[in-house]
Amino acid sequence: MLRGVGSDALSSGIASFALDSRLDSLIRDGMERYHVPGIAVGMWHDEVLELGGWGVTSVENPLPVDADTLFQIASVTKTITATVIMRLVQQGKIDLDAPVRTYIPSFTLRDADAASRATVKHLVTHTGGWLGDCFADFGNGDDALARYVDAMVDLEQITPLGEIWHYSNSSFTVLGRIIEVVTGKTYEQATRELLLGPLGMTRSVFNAGEAIVHRVSVGHQITDEQPRVVRPWAFPRATTPVGGVVSTVRDLMSYARFHLGDGTAPDGARLLSKANLERMRTPQANADLDRKVGIAWFLRDVHGVRLQYHGGVAIGQQGVLMLAPQRNAAIAVETNSVRGALLHAEVTKWWQKRYLGIEQPEPIYIELGRDRYASLAGHWTAELSDARLEVSDTGLIYKSHSHNKLKNDPPPQDPPPSRVAFTSADQFTLLDGPMKDTRGEFLHDNGDVRYMRVGGRVYRRAKA
Repeated sequence: MLRGVGSDALSSGIASFALDSRLDSLIRDGMERYHVPGIAVGMWHDEVLELGGWGVTSVENPLPVDADTLFQIASVTKTITATVIMRLVQQGKIDLDAPVRTYIPSFTLRDADAASRATVKHLVTHTGGWLGDCFADFGNGDDALARYVDAMVDLEQITPLGEIWHYSNSSFTVLGRIIEVVTGKTYEQATRELLLGPLGMTRSVFNAGEAIVHRVSVGHQITDEQPRVVRPWAFPRATTPVGGVVSTVRDLMSYARFHLGDGTAPDGARLLSKANLERMRTPQANADLDRKVGIAWFLRDVHGVRLQYHGGVAIGQQGVLMLAPQRNAAIAVETNSVRGALLHAEVTKWWQKRYLGIEQPEPIYIELGRDRYASLAGHWTAELSDARLEVSDTGLIYKSHSHNKLKNDPPPQDPPPSRVAFTSADQFTLLDGPMKDTRGEFLHDNGDVRYMRVGGRVYRRAKA
């Protein structure tokens, strides 16, 4: 059954599809507060599919957003890459416990021991430990992934193999290359044949050349509290398995329903066994804070309900796909603003309460001693951004500075300082501005604070 196909008109004359009046109000209010030009939502529950779109694709060349508007789903792509890997596992062509060199004999890292011992499971669970945020551009040729993997010899080993979880985009390019080696096809061809095609995800594409013939959303940066189109539009081809799928909420609901199902495609063809679907949402490693990681999917239990989800951050586009397998329910939210995560967090919280009957517990904050604050203060650095913690009258203040590695135009504006509120001696939440509700933690080694982990990234103290 399909609902949410009636349209009304915004004051600008742009059509919008409303699902629920309460959700409609929440979204319209959030679009204004967070400067989100366009948003699309898909929901599946009680065997009902609901789809809706609000706003426009671009502030420069506006078209109405609907359920078939293409968005860059960014890192939600990682779950697609992992699902293709699991199809090849089911076919007996890949073993998750096998060394990466079983499939890519030339695989080399700066740390020779890590390269020799790294397995496919390290890749799908972000536990390799090497630098994860490398977005090097190796052109648009079919050799882009192979060239990227060859260049990983220069990547620093940030943490020991398998010991400390931190988000690894580079690992998923390796997975994409393994798919190419095993199938003898490009990542894009193999993914279409093994997953997108069988699931009827006919609008999902991989690049701007394919997207241009459809209604497609562009990213927006916020400059002086106004949304502005940001360029470039997409990541380099070498990172397609990391975050390069461009899709619609309608297609994402088809994908979600597959993961909620028994492993068969709509035509009855067996793609995965039920056991392998369950394996993907079974914890494989501890992630950060209260999250665990399955095979690519993040997992969190809230009042006895398991949430299986992944977010995505592209260049000025942010979204999330969240499943509740025990309830046969799912939601996809895609936005075209660098602050879209603030809105999709509100939408998914509304969905959890309305359809799952659960609410995330409110954090309980504690005060730490001033000496503790002073011991954590200082300059912390990671590949994509630096952070500075400063002692204030009320505790700690968090300041973030982007390195703009992707050379966004206009460049990202650093968020205003945020107060830091602690929920334990080592875990904290940011309270203010665009980084509101971002959570982090300090990691220890022999009693000393060695790392700060925020947004899944490991930050190290900068040398004086």
